[in-house]
Amino acid sequence: MSTPPASGPTAASGRPPRSEQSVGLLSGLAAYGLWGVLPLYFVLVSAAHPVEIVANRVLWSLVFCTLLVLVTRQGRQFKALVADPRAIGWLGLAAAFIAVNWLTYTMAVLNHDTVSAAMGYYINPLVSTALGVLLLGERLSRLQWLAVGIAVVAVAVLAVGYGSLPWTALILATTFAFYGYAKNRVGKRTTAVASLTVETALLALPAAIAIAVLSARGLATAGELGAGHFWLLAASGVITAVPLLLFGTAASRLPLSTLGSLQYLAPTLQFVIALALFREPMPLERWIGFLLVWVAIIVLSIDLFRRRPRRTAGG
Repeated sequence: MSTPPASGPTAASGRPPRSEQSVGLLSGLAAYGLWGVLPLYFVLVSAAHPVEIVANRVLWSLVFCTLLVLVTRQGRQFKALVADPRAIGWLGLAAAFIAVNWLTYTMAVLNHDTVSAAMGYYINPLVSTALGVLLLGERLSRLQWLAVGIAVVAVAVLAVGYGSLPWTALILATTFAFYGYAKNRVGKRTTAVASLTVETALLALPAAIAIAVLSARGLATAGELGAGHFWLLAASGVITAVPLLLFGTAASRLPLSTLGSLQYLAPTLQFVIALALFREPMPLERWIGFLLVWVAIIVLSIDLFRRRPRRTAGG
C-alpha cells in the first residue's frame, strides 16, 4: 500500500523508474550538501534571536516559493494541494516538525554546539530507516543492516562522550525523520515547489506573530542593524527553500531507508566546520564515534555499488 502502482519492469520491484531514482539521488545529495554548510550562514546572522531567524526563514521562504509557483506556472498544483484535506494534513505535520527542527538547530549553532547538531543528523538516518521498515514495510539488505548496526555503536559512543542524554541531537533526529515520513506520504501527487509553498504558508501566521512579539520587546534586529543584516535575513528564503525543494524531490522518489542513508553527508560537513572553523571540542569518544560512522558510510557505499549493476542488467 505504501508504494505507488507501477507498470512494466518497475511493478515487480515496487521501485520508481530508474530515471526517477537518479533524480531523487542527485536531489538528495545536493540537499544534504547544502545543509552541511548551513552553519556558516548562521554565523553571519548571529546577532539575531534564534526565533527571529526561524521566523524570517519561514516568511522569506514563502515569498520565494510563491514567486516560483508563479514563474513555473504551478498554480494548478498548488490549488490541488490546498483542496486535498489528506495532503494538507500531512503537510501540516511536516510544517510542524520542520519548524521545531529549524529552531533546535539554530539554537545549537548559535550556542556553539554544532557538534551536537551534527550528532543529531548522524542519528537521523537510524530513525528514518526504522520508520521505513516499521511503517512502510521497506526491506534492508544485509549490508544495510550491518551499516545500521555500526551506526548504532557510533551513536552510543558519541552519547557516552556527552555524559548525558543528548536532547538536542535526539530532537533534531526525530523531527527531521518524521518530516521526511510526512513528505513521503504526500508522495508524487504534487510538485516539490507547490508542497513547500503550502508548508511555509501554514507556518506564516505563527512566524509573523513571533516577529511582532520580538519587535514589541525590542529584540528584532532585521530593521536595526543595517541593510546588510536585513538582506542576509531575507536571503534565508533562498537558503532555506532550495535544499528543502531538493529534499522534497528526493523524498517522493526514493525509499525512506535510502533517503536516510544520504543524510550522513550533512553531519560530516558540519563536523568539519565545527572542528576546523568553530574550534569546538572533540574528545576521544567523539572521534571514535565519528570514525565508526565513516565505516558505516563505506558499508552503505559498497551496498549501493553492488546493487546498481544488477538493476542495470535487469532493466
